[in-house]
Amino acid sequence: MNTATTEAPKARLKTSAMIASIAAEGQRTTPAPFGHALAALAESRPEIVGLSADLAKYTDLHVFSQRHPERFFQMGMAEQVLMGAAAGLAHEGFVPFATTYAVFATRRAYDFMHQAISEEGLAVKICAALPGLTTGYGPSHQACEDLALMRAMPGMTVIDPCDALEIEQAVPAIAAHAGPVYMRLLRGQVPRVLDEYGYRFEIGKARLLRDGRDVLIVSTGLMTMRALEVASALAADQVDVGVLHVPTLKPFDEATIIEACRREGRLVVVTENHTVIGGLGEAVGAALLRARVMPAGFVHVGLPDAYLDAGALPTLHDRYGISCAAMCTRIRSELDR
Repeated sequence: MNTATTEAPKARLKTSAMIASIAAEGQRTTPAPFGHALAALAESRPEIVGLSADLAKYTDLHVFSQRHPERFFQMGMAEQVLMGAAAGLAHEGFVPFATTYAVFATRRAYDFMHQAISEEGLAVKICAALPGLTTGYGPSHQACEDLALMRAMPGMTVIDPCDALEIEQAVPAIAAHAGPVYMRLLRGQVPRVLDEYGYRFEIGKARLLRDGRDVLIVSTGLMTMRALEVASALAADQVDVGVLHVPTLKPFDEATIIEACRREGRLVVVTENHTVIGGLGEAVGAALLRARVMPAGFVHVGLPDAYLDAGALPTLHDRYGISCAAMCTRIRSELDR
């Protein structure tokens, strides 16, 4: 008798799987946390203004524009003009929040940020959507090297928030910060996970969300969500995983990271939604070398130094090793060596 069984066919992924939503089915989310947080803050901060390069709807700045239309400036599809106008407003005492896609901010307008904003030390807050592999529309929209570019800019604070809660907390923090800030944005229905850990965002500070005996995952941005999923998944295999969240890439909290990585016999896994060149992994590795801290093993999970494919995000995250399943497989392999 034939007892073979067949697996149910996988659901066909729709075009919507290529856009920037990273929420899993059934996951708690908050709509447009950046737009709502900025609009609320602006009620008591009349100097805050918002600017967009024809992408207000796609960076959630439309929420701000609807509540404060007299303080919203549509600059059109011209990121160089966006940055120049933001610099001019900052010179006049305003606190501009300039929004666009991360690829257009960092690739198209880098020199304008460098010369007009950062060198002048102006309080311009550059908030950039579609960071890393949060869109499936190919290299023209995938900002996989933005953290490396912005970390290299003198005077620039660089932030990669994990979830809706952190975005809500980061908005007033960066508004109060005296200098320029580059912050990655998650938009739309943004997952909410950090409130389960009593989390409070602070510029320049890393936070241990959970401790673990066998593995320490050092993560930033949305990969902290993945790290927490991996920790839960590996617990079923009796693998105890800690998660250290590093939301600020610059200034860098070396002291906390080094202290967490000192524990003997523990595998250190650094993961980021960014190319393996010039981001969190290399920053952590360099910090450990300077401190002469040698963990039992060191694994860097990030995007390859390549132009990535277009396609549905779940497929691409599996392909490039940043999905929960791919990370679990990688960590199990390292522990079995």
